[in-house]
Amino acid sequence: MAQFDTIRGVAGARSAEIDAGLRAHMNKVYGTMSVGMLLTFAVAWAIGTSPNLLAIFRDPITLSPNILGWIVMFAPLGMVFLFGAAINRLSAAGAQTFFYVFAAVMGLSLSWIFVAFTGFSIAQVFLVTAIAFAGLSLYGYTTKKDISGWGSFLIMGVIGILVASIINIFLGSPALHFAITILGVLIFAGLTAYDTQNIKNTYLAHAHSGDSEWLGKAAIMGALSLYLDFINMFMFLLQLLGNRE
Repeated sequence: MAQFDTIRGVAGARSAEIDAGLRAHMNKVYGTMSVGMLLTFAVAWAIGTSPNLLAIFRDPITLSPNILGWIVMFAPLGMVFLFGAAINRLSAAGAQTFFYVFAAVMGLSLSWIFVAFTGFSIAQVFLVTAIAFAGLSLYGYTTKKDISGWGSFLIMGVIGILVASIINIFLGSPALHFAITILGVLIFAGLTAYDTQNIKNTYLAHAHSGDSEWLGKAAIMGALSLYLDFINMFMFLLQLLGNRE
């Protein structure tokens, strides 16, 4: 009996240790993501509110991107693939630096919104997105339901709206644009819950390994996933709810 109590006590202590580690891990994920968000919007605001700087990337009247603007627009997508390919060769500190560079480049690509939309509507949509993101992420973290099955469908949806968005650059169809926007909001709302649960489950599956370097990089990858969910949901909602200048 004493032996059983000892084993139960050790198991309970180990469980408490994992719970504390999970909280620290999620705090790092959300903290890194938040710093990235602040960096993105600081860069976007600095460029978007300066006509001379914005003119480097876009026509100041029509906001059509020039060659450099197109490069900046698609650079974050290329960096995401590069990050995924290089993560195993990076240290945790290197991965974090890469993430912040990525966040700054994303700010360059989003700078035009401060000319296209009113400042009040940008702030309003950001608040709406933050509230929705918090609720969806909380659901993903606390739900006992396994939502891992959502992953393949949501990724297929992301690929679909990406292809449709590229096609619509040339078609310029308002109806297709509206459909893409609605689907984009729904897909990235689902991804917010899915990614949060996946980050939690990934930590729990590897917590016993004690590999702090790997867990550090996993936190950066988790922050990147949630950052992308937030940014994309924000941009789609801005197109739906934002007031244009």
